[in-house]
Amino acid sequence: MKTIAVYCGSGSGNDPIYMNEARKLGKALVAHGLDLVYGGATVGCMGAIADAVIESGGKVIGVIPKKLANVEIAHDHLTELHIVDTMHERKALMAERADAFIALPGGTGTLEEWFEVLTWAQLGYHNKPCALLNINKYYTPMLSLFDHMIEQGFVKEAYKKLIVIDDDSTNLIEQLKNYKAEYIHKW
Repeated sequence: MKTIAVYCGSGSGNDPIYMNEARKLGKALVAHGLDLVYGGATVGCMGAIADAVIESGGKVIGVIPKKLANVEIAHDHLTELHIVDTMHERKALMAERADAFIALPGGTGTLEEWFEVLTWAQLGYHNKPCALLNINKYYTPMLSLFDHMIEQGFVKEAYKKLIVIDDDSTNLIEQLKNYKAEYIHKW
């Protein structure tokens, strides 16, 4: 495992814990010898994690669509910055470059990007770990929704087991490094 894709908000959230934990994750990535690939912005949790990796001497690969380069303010101090035409290109390049995926708290864009790679894992398009950093119990309601989907027969229990979950950056990274993909019969 060399590179981790992190999906997170371009906002900072209402509690300073989100920015603090984004920085903590950035430092933990470098401490574990891991590179970051992320959405390429300077704002919010995105900027916090990128800055923490850079300040800790790590490598940061940003991928941002042209349309968002001014809105999310493209980071100009990265190891690599890829400006692409579409969100589809952004997601494809991030997925290609990553060996694992982590979602920090964020909005619908964060969820959409993370759910796509989780769905790809379910379908067998990759066997890379998909993780949630459950800061401040942010993802606890979503995990309850997974239980509801399982109870209602729309999601297999094995699919929820694909998700690596922790509220501590270092513990989460250790789980990712020790992750062993299991074969799941799809249908």
